[in-house]
Amino acid sequence: MKSIILARVSTREQEEGHSIDAQIARLHEYCQRRGLPVLKVFKIIESSTQGYRKEFHEMLDFAKSQKQTVAIVCDAVDRFQRGFKETVLLEEFRMKGVVELHFCRESLVINKDSSGSQILHWNMAVLMANAYTLNISDNVKRSLNHKIKNGEWISKAPVGYINEVDPQTDKKRIVVDRERAFLVRRIFEEYAEGGRSVREMTQKARKWGLTSVPKPDTSVTSSQVHSILKNPFYCGLMEIKGQIYQGKHEPIISKELFDRCQDIRLGWKKKPFKYSEKPFIFRGLIKCAHCGCTISSDLKKGKYIYLICTKSKGDCKGLRIREEEALEQVKTAFKEIALPNDVLAAVKEHLRKGTESKRAYHEETIARIQRDYQIAQKRLEALLDMRLDGSITQSDYDKKSQELKQRQYDLNRELEQHTEADESFNTTVSTLLDLASRAYELFESSKPEQKRELINLTLSNLQLKGRTLEYQTRKPFSEFRKMASCTEMLRRRDSNPRPAGYSSPKLSFWTGLSHHPQTTDGGR
Repeated sequence: MKSIILARVSTREQEEGHSIDAQIARLHEYCQRRGLPVLKVFKIIESSTQGYRKEFHEMLDFAKSQKQTVAIVCDAVDRFQRGFKETVLLEEFRMKGVVELHFCRESLVINKDSSGSQILHWNMAVLMANAYTLNISDNVKRSLNHKIKNGEWISKAPVGYINEVDPQTDKKRIVVDRERAFLVRRIFEEYAEGGRSVREMTQKARKWGLTSVPKPDTSVTSSQVHSILKNPFYCGLMEIKGQIYQGKHEPIISKELFDRCQDIRLGWKKKPFKYSEKPFIFRGLIKCAHCGCTISSDLKKGKYIYLICTKSKGDCKGLRIREEEALEQVKTAFKEIALPNDVLAAVKEHLRKGTESKRAYHEETIARIQRDYQIAQKRLEALLDMRLDGSITQSDYDKKSQELKQRQYDLNRELEQHTEADESFNTTVSTLLDLASRAYELFESSKPEQKRELINLTLSNLQLKGRTLEYQTRKPFSEFRKMASCTEMLRRRDSNPRPAGYSSPKLSFWTGLSHHPQTTDGGR
């Protein structure tokens, strides 16, 4: 009878520590004593409890391909198997005389002629090996749960962090990767601005030079960037099996920035409206004042559009009306928004004066940012000279240069934000003045989808109560209505004199607008 030697360890670390070669040496001596010529030696590095044992089954297939019974020689039962999942197959091979199992440490031989006590001995050894494995597993789980509750990360560090050993305690810890952390933060900051997909952010990250941790010479992939954007680890939290824990590691971004990115990321997955291709102006904009359900649009005979409550909460007092009837009420609101020419001229003059002071502040800020950037650049150049002269170590140079590069990056972001804010202000003011001067004209001449956008921009909380469309006007359009209303009242009272030094209350709103161009919800 010829033999196969099987030597196994569970991991690469065990291969180095337990010496798989020592197992093979002992098994060769055993085969010589028993007169079992060795056909082949199988060195298996795999766990016997996790997943499919590929190398183990390759060994069995080799044994099965032989024309005579083959002795499989192993150091011990726990080196051969730690569970009963292979027992069924091994029992079949044993009964057919395909293999004979030799376990050196237990002095146990199992073949087709083995007695019941020998089979029981084998099964008990497998049971004990399995119990030992389960006990180790329980200890590991308890240790990991303790670390998690203590805020310690139990896996490989994500991009932007690195695993290292604390020189004082000799314990593993997670620290910020100074070479990648500011690029990870840049991904979050630019994604939070909106309008960019994960693929676009991946292209940007590659241009910036962000590389993968396992393969430092390889650029990040779209899946890695997607994982970065949805991982709360970067704001100081740990997500493990669906549960969130507070971590001890240093966060790279704020919780607010992370939440803003999640709103944008999850917004990409929203399903399109079922009837988004239909020319329904009020689609999804109106609620029923009686029950709170959505008012749906219903097309009849291919040309008549009706507004009716979905009544998903039960029957209510809501009526069915034509879309044109609600549209006329909206047009009235746009007529009320339009400012008279004299008020519009006064508003433009006030904005012109406010814009001059804003421009001076903007130019002063830009000059300050550029000065700070040049100072950081000179310090980088001086730092390089110090490194070339050998007056500082490579470690100190790397640490300080990363701080200066981070400073330059922050200054560039600040410069971009000021520029974008300036452009946004000019665009906002231009749009508002355009609407203030000809709101009704723009609404009347626009297409259905554009009408929807204008309604969303100017009105909020639309509710249908009977045949009446109730709504609130957003700021600053609510102020436009007040200005127009005030002007009409003053025109009717020409005999009302104004005291000397009078300042019109109609322009008080624009004092704040010149510094805060964004619109907010307002009341009627």
